[in-house]
Amino acid sequence: MSLYGSLTSPGPSGFGYSSTAQGVLAGLDLTGKTYLVTGCNSGLGLETLTALSAAGARVIGAARTEAKAAAACAAVPGDAVPLVCELSEPDSVRAAVLTVQSLGGALDGIVANAGIMALPQRTLQHGYEAQFFTNHVGHTLLITGLLERLSADGRVVMVSSNAHTRTYPQGIRLDDLSAARGYTPWGAYGQSKLANLLFARHLAARLPPGQTANSIHPGVIATNIVRRLGAGTQWVWRNVGPLLALKSIPEGTATQCYVAAHPDGAHTTGQYWKNCNVAVSSAHGQDDALAAALWEKTEAIIADL
Repeated sequence: MSLYGSLTSPGPSGFGYSSTAQGVLAGLDLTGKTYLVTGCNSGLGLETLTALSAAGARVIGAARTEAKAAAACAAVPGDAVPLVCELSEPDSVRAAVLTVQSLGGALDGIVANAGIMALPQRTLQHGYEAQFFTNHVGHTLLITGLLERLSADGRVVMVSSNAHTRTYPQGIRLDDLSAARGYTPWGAYGQSKLANLLFARHLAARLPPGQTANSIHPGVIATNIVRRLGAGTQWVWRNVGPLLALKSIPEGTATQCYVAAHPDGAHTTGQYWKNCNVAVSSAHGQDDALAAALWEKTEAIIADL
């Protein structure tokens, strides 16, 4: 437990900064429930896969390659099903949707955990800035393709970030999603995380009563997502980070596990969470008009893929 975490009291949910994934699921029996977790092969995704499986759930673990998904699923207790899903490749995402549909049964939750962060150089994927395309468009294609499989009380959890506050002044550059007019690693990453947040907010308004969609900030954690950062930045992240009260991976996974599976989270929708409690996002994160415009733009992008 971090020093900061040890000094922080739980919030209204009874959990807080230093709660862990196993802790928020303690005593719950998720037998008979099925969850899909993207980015299952390392970091927060692997911990989520492990915690949900240990609580009795069947978990579909999605990763970029068959080998990574299979290794992660083989390493956890219980019923874990590997799934190939490369979020930056629409054909792979569509194939993953068909595979999940063929498995039958309902999904009690989808945890959109995978992502790439702060690419040092502007990179394009299918003509769009790679973080926006992978983190937002790829997940949108996957989740909207699986909504018909969502159970009557199913939950969608988007792993956003407090980095959504560091996006561009207009929030989402809807007229420049290729970053042709300028690129900054953290601005582009923040834009993708704001897109995750706004997707959940708008989806919540479209879902029927009983189903929920929320976004979460896991905290600042040194996971494998830093692999694409420059060597110097990685060194600072891994070595100086612990002095800045970084969360452990089990602590960082607590909020997404709570929102995905805890009974007390069943009736809250369209919200932004951190430390296992509802929090306040940025002004852009509460902009319903921007959320609707992003949804419409994303639908157009997907239609052309």
